[in-house]
Amino acid sequence: MARPIPESILSLDVGRKRVGLAGCDSLGITITPLDALHRKTFQEDLNKIKNICIKRNVKGLVIGVPLDESGKDTDQSNYSKRYGHRLAVALGLPLAWVNEHSSSWEAGQRFNLKSDRSGKLDSAAAALILEQWMNEGPELKTSAD
Repeated sequence: MARPIPESILSLDVGRKRVGLAGCDSLGITITPLDALHRKTFQEDLNKIKNICIKRNVKGLVIGVPLDESGKDTDQSNYSKRYGHRLAVALGLPLAWVNEHSSSWEAGQRFNLKSDRSGKLDSAAAALILEQWMNEGPELKTSAD
């Protein structure tokens, strides 16, 4: 798979209570974990994410989907896909899916973070998802209604 073209991207690690967020600069050099979004209604989430996208001039979304060990969808991966699809359509942005199996565990190990309620672990996982996407792809695609 070809590496994606560098541009400002927002990565999401979607959870039911929080959404971990990370972004990269327009050159695809620096990945920055952002403050996690503490979930409210979809509309409130959308408004906050839209503001982040405007401030960072985001050109696409990368959504982590936690597939199981054999690469099959799980309840949480289906939930993440629905949420990501709704966001992409509402924001008019292309998106890509990345298998984030064990990203929270890896983020905890790499950044010495334990499970927390602040969202730091969630955003560290989003940063790893974005790093994986930048190295492996896939290309961003427009999400149809």
